[in-house]
Amino acid sequence: MPRASTNGIELEYETFGAPANPRLLLIAGLGSQMISWNDDFCELLAGRGFHVIRFDNRDAGLSTWMDATYTLDDMAADAAGLLAGLRIPAAHVVGVSMGGFIAQLLALNHPELILTLTSIMSGPNGEDEIPPTPEAQEVLLVKAPKTREERIELGLWVRRRLIGSADPFDEEFERARSTAAVDRAYHPAGFMRQLGAIVAAPSRIERLRSLRVPALVIHGKDDTLVPIDNGRIVAAAIPGARLIEIEGMGHDLPRRVWGQVADAIAELARENSPAL
Repeated sequence: MPRASTNGIELEYETFGAPANPRLLLIAGLGSQMISWNDDFCELLAGRGFHVIRFDNRDAGLSTWMDATYTLDDMAADAAGLLAGLRIPAAHVVGVSMGGFIAQLLALNHPELILTLTSIMSGPNGEDEIPPTPEAQEVLLVKAPKTREERIELGLWVRRRLIGSADPFDEEFERARSTAAVDRAYHPAGFMRQLGAIVAAPSRIERLRSLRVPALVIHGKDDTLVPIDNGRIVAAAIPGARLIEIEGMGHDLPRRVWGQVADAIAELARENSPAL
């Protein structure tokens, strides 16, 4: 995989689709690697006319692992640096969960880089954040297992805990997904540092009120880790933002909604980027 140097670190990245197409940057969630954006979903987006870029955040996957604390603003600066390193003047940006926090900060701190913003199952951070349910919060506090098999099983347990009521648990799919993540790069220390950055982040609500970027907010009604009121708060704060609430979806992006989500992202882009 190619790598880009920015902010004194290296970011692993991968692309899908024709390089001449409008660029779409995908930002992953807490502790997640770029492969959490499923290949088929990336191909769907490429099929909607995008040149899709996914990457490992700092302290995750095959990007640089850190040895000191950092902020979500630092992670947004990484994304900005990746775009600069790839000589991309502006992109459509999509972030999921923590990636949504980062995408919002990228739009606030570097608005010139943003064509459109899509924030999926994310929130405002700080005192305006609606906390997880006690059951969902347990997934953030569990100790890292020592063996490969236990790590894979933990991934399955987390997915079962966070899945929505409309999505039967797909054991084969989720086991393959968890196994791929564990075998590619298992880094619980990075998870904890990223979690620390989330906890330390202040609310963005007042700043979001001044944002002048076309925005889409997508959230599942069954989300227990980042309850749906978080998405509603963000959508209400961003002028002109569109909110899509998906029945039966938890803190997950299940295959059944991929087409709907890809269509919504593409529609927002078409309305604001004639080249698509």
